[in-house]
Amino acid sequence: MRIHGDEFQAMVERVMQVTELTSRLNVLPFGDEAGKAELLEQILGGPLPAGVTVYPPFYTDHGLNLDLAERVFINQNCTFLDYAGIRLGEKTMIGPKATFITGGHPIDPAERKVWVNFAPIDIAENVWIGAGATILPGVSIGRDSVVAAGAVVADDVPPATLVTGAKATVNRQW
Repeated sequence: MRIHGDEFQAMVERVMQVTELTSRLNVLPFGDEAGKAELLEQILGGPLPAGVTVYPPFYTDHGLNLDLAERVFINQNCTFLDYAGIRLGEKTMIGPKATFITGGHPIDPAERKVWVNFAPIDIAENVWIGAGATILPGVSIGRDSVVAAGAVVADDVPPATLVTGAKATVNRQW
């Protein structure tokens, strides 16, 4: 998506609206279930599915492309940059401070301030995402898998797999 185009401007307007809504959500008393449900419905564009639990603070930039199945659990301080779509399958558990990012910029410095690239994230059923994990654009995580705390997931994860690690390495220079 071109940063200086109409589509980008529409996205920015939605981000501003959702930022206002999440700001209000994140200062509610913890036990205000009705207030939390009302704001989450506005953020996500509909009511929460059965058995979904969201512990604020909760952050999203778009909200309308965050698809939560039944019995999803989202712990405190999680971030969902969902413009390209994030699906959380049934019985998925998300640890505190987990981050899901569907957008990014090109590596080339000249293109970095002109374009934003997007790819969806798909999390299958019964997945556990550990505290502080980061899931990057385009990743699919298979059923029954576990992403360890602090892991950075840049590639697809097969079903029933444990993934770990967050060590950065130099891949190339320009």
